[in-house]
Amino acid sequence: MWKVVLVDDEPIIIGGLKQVIAWADMGCEVVGTATDGLSGLDVIRKERPDILISDVRMPNMDGLSMVAALKSEFPDMQITILTAFRDFEYAHKAIQLGVARYLLKPSKMDELKDAVQHMVDACNAREPRAEDAGDAAAQEPAGESEASRFVVDAALSYIREHYSDRLRLSDVAESVFVSQWHLSKLINRHLGKSFFAILNEQRVDVAKRLLRNPSLKVHEIAEIVGFSDVAHFSKTFKRIVNQSPMEYRSAELHGRG
Repeated sequence: MWKVVLVDDEPIIIGGLKQVIAWADMGCEVVGTATDGLSGLDVIRKERPDILISDVRMPNMDGLSMVAALKSEFPDMQITILTAFRDFEYAHKAIQLGVARYLLKPSKMDELKDAVQHMVDACNAREPRAEDAGDAAAQEPAGESEASRFVVDAALSYIREHYSDRLRLSDVAESVFVSQWHLSKLINRHLGKSFFAILNEQRVDVAKRLLRNPSLKVHEIAEIVGFSDVAHFSKTFKRIVNQSPMEYRSAELHGRG
C-alpha cells in the first residue's frame, strides 16, 4: 500500500479528501494528516509517505520552501498542490521543483482523481528499493536537483541576512525546513564548502568593506560582523585574505592616497 499524507489548514478539506477518494481501491492508505505546514513536515518525516496532497498557503510555512525541502529530502515523493492561490509564476515554480499536479480550489472531482491516479502510477513505475535504504536524497544526481538548488539558495540568502548573529547551522536549517544534516550535505554538494566556511567568508567580505573606514576599530568591526573574539576574527580574516585586518586596511587606505 502506498502511504498518503494530507495537509491543509481547513479540516473540512482533509475530511473531504479522505472520503471522496477510494484510497484502498487505488492501493493507498492515508497514514497522517496535518492542518499547518510545520506540523505537516513533522508528520511527513515520521511517516515518509509516497504521496502528499497539500495546500501551500498555510500558517507557519512558505509553500515553495516546503515543496523544495521535501523534494530535496525525499525526491521520490509524489506531491500534488491543492490551493486557492492563483498565480501562474508560483505554479510554474512549483512544477519546476517537482510537483506532480497544481490544482486550484475548488477542484473538480475528476481532476482530483486524475491527480491521485497520476501519482499512484508514478509510484508503481518506481524502481523498488528497501524501506530502510537511508535518506532518499542520497540517490539524487549530484548537483542536478532544482529543489536542492532552491534550498541552498534560500540558505545562502538567510546567511547573508543574519551573518552578524551568533548563527548556527541549526538556525539556517530551520529557516529552510530541512534537517541540519541534510542542509550540510546539500551545501557541501552544491558549493563544495562547509557551512562555517561560507559564514566566515560572508563575515570577512563585510569586514573588508568596513576596514576601509578608518574611524572603526578592528575590535568594533569584529563585533559588527558577528565575532565575539577579536583574535578569532583576525585569525579567520588572515586565513581567508592572506593579510591581517590591519595589513588589509593599510593597503586599502594607502592605495587610495
